Amino acid sequence: MKQRRIDLIWGLTRIVLGCIFLWSFLDKLFGLGYTTCRNQAGAVVQFCDQAWVKGGSPTTGFLKTASVGSPIEQTLQSMAGDKLWDWVFMIGLAGIGIAMILGIGIRIAALSGVIMMAMIYLALYPPTNNPIFDEHVVYALLFIGLAQVNDTQALGFGKVWSRSRLVSKYRFLE
Repeated sequence: MKQRRIDLIWGLTRIVLGCIFLWSFLDKLFGLGYTTCRNQAGAVVQFCDQAWVKGGSPTTGFLKTASVGSPIEQTLQSMAGDKLWDWVFMIGLAGIGIAMILGIGIRIAALSGVIMMAMIYLALYPPTNNPIFDEHVVYALLFIGLAQVNDTQALGFGKVWSRSRLVSKYRFLE
């Protein structure tokens, strides 16, 4: 019974983490008025020109402003607004979010999530609320934990996914 509760906690953690990433994707895609579309006073502006569907760049705002002072500032600044990096970032957000919510492809999604969190952590370095850690480190550790437990039993399609022909042939997709 205790293992079932642990599995449920990992399952819920996986789904919530997936929702965070999928929401970020949708907000950047459509400009839903959270982090993507705010005016200079901080007020929410829905469906603004910063939305990706309206020609905005999902990487420009963050990489141009947040990376100032980062040890890899110049690298990140050169990536800002580049169409390739916009696509990589958005595919990453959507892929990680969907995989985590459904409980499929957890290893690849977790590895991608750790890489994304490391890049964002470096972009924001040094952290503003703590001299060493911020929430991106916590997210990275959650991804590592999820990859280790490979939550295929609770609240997802991982068990079915892992028995599919595709995953049987290419185990790294598990």
